[in-house]
This record gives sequence, structure tokens and C-alpha cells, in this order.
Amino acid sequence: MSWLTNYVKPKLQKVLNPKSTPDNLWHKCKSCGQMIFQKEFIANQYVCAHCDFHDRVPPKARFDALFDNQNYDLLALPEVKADPLKFKDTKKYTDRLKAARSNTGDEDAIKVAVGKIGGTDCVVGVQNFFFMGGSMGMALGEAIITGAREALRLEVPFVLHTASGGARMQEGILSLMQMPRTTVALQMLRDAGLPYVVVLTDPTTGGVSASYAMLGDIQIAEPGAMIAFSGARVIEQTIREKLPEGFQRAEYLREHGMVDMVAHRHEMREKLGTVLSLLMDGRHSKAAAE
Repeated sequence: MSWLTNYVKPKLQKVLNPKSTPDNLWHKCKSCGQMIFQKEFIANQYVCAHCDFHDRVPPKARFDALFDNQNYDLLALPEVKADPLKFKDTKKYTDRLKAARSNTGDEDAIKVAVGKIGGTDCVVGVQNFFFMGGSMGMALGEAIITGAREALRLEVPFVLHTASGGARMQEGILSLMQMPRTTVALQMLRDAGLPYVVVLTDPTTGGVSASYAMLGDIQIAEPGAMIAFSGARVIEQTIREKLPEGFQRAEYLREHGMVDMVAHRHEMREKLGTVLSLLMDGRHSKAAAE
């Protein structure tokens, strides 16, 4: 029986069904549950064509959608110590890093690039939620500081797309130290009179929302993005009250003055180009000369 099951049956299935359906052919919308062709979903910038739900986006797709003619250069980011605390929970931290790098093809939870948006030179950082939940560790802190320094050198705006579950627990206090470090780097931009624009995407939470995510000169959010420090359930259990409908979502925060605008992903490049052009107000940058 084992010979028939293990050998004959697979051979027959291979002959009778030579073309198997790829696992990634379809995408199921997390909001409305509709099935969408994966290629169409990606071509629509990871937005559901049925309910307009904005799903999470990897950095490369974000860069391709934002930069003029998909023309940009990635910045080389500093290397940091991989496992400074020799941390281990159910797995070693080094093993989690290896798995995340293998799954995403990225070194850590952020990429930074230089290019033009709407004709305006700028530095753009994009957090990657697919890499350990976009968690904030030393590598991410160094990347933001590198992006801010490059913006200072080129005298251009710095645009940061946030997507994170908060600080990376495997790096302990070293991850929390990235909050003041990035804040100081962004203050250098402000002192130089250079714009810092934040695009809040789903989700932006924890230590990220308590630091660089809320320090932009202009705060833009994607529709439906969750933006919070603590989760709604934790807050409700603490204050013992039911939270308002839509609490911690982009539209609620716009209505209450926490963000300046909510922009559809299909309009983001145009919106950012206009904002950056207005903030620079004809100011010439070193990037234009280079």
C-alpha cells in the first residue's frame, strides 16, 4: 500500500495534472475578502480594486511608484552589530535575522534612496513591515541618521515612510536609544531649514510613533492606516471605556489635527511632489548641481 501511495499515486498525478496552480497566483483582500490576481494587485500598487483597501508595500515597489521614471539610487547603509545582547527567546535573534533576510532579500527593516519626486530632488526612506514587523533597531536608527545626513549634504528634503510595530525587543535598550538619536538627526534638518515629510502607513505604532514618525513638518497618512502608540484593546482595558469609531485610524487623526492630510496611494507621488516643491520654494540644492 505504501508503494502505491508513495510512488504510483504521485507519478499518476504528475501525468494527469502536469500544470499545477502556483501558490501566489491570487491575493485575498484582508478587508473585503475578494480574490484578486496577484499581478493585477501589484500593478495597482497593492490597493484592492474592489474596496480600495491599502495593503502593505515592500520598499522597492514603493520607490518605483514614487520616484520620477523609477530612477533612483539606493544609499549604502552602515553595518551594525548583529546581536549585541546575545538575545534568545524561542529562537536565537541571529536566526530570526537570517530568516527575515532570506524572506525579504533586505538586510534590515528599512531602505533609503535618492532621486526626484515631481522634479524635486529628495532623500526617501521606506520602512519594511515584512522584515520583523518593521521593528526599530540599531540598523534602522543608523539608516535614518544616514538619510538625514545625506539630505543635509545635498540640501534636499527628507521623506520617510513609516511602517512598524515599534521597538525591536531583541535589542533592548539599544533599540530604544534610536528614538533620541533619530530625533537629534532630524533636528539638524530643521536647523538647516530643510523639509522633513512623514508618510504614515499601516501600521505605525509604538516607539516609532513616539519619535520620528510624529516630527514631520508635514504629516501625510495613507487611507485606513493604523497610527498609534498603544493598541486599542490596551487603552480600553486601562480607561475602562469604549473608544470612538475609527479611533487610531488615519481619517480620525486628520479630523483631530494629528495629521495634515490623507492621500490615496495612487496620488501620493503627485501630492509629495507638490508639497516638496512648495516647501523648497525654488531653493537650489547641491543635488541639482551634482
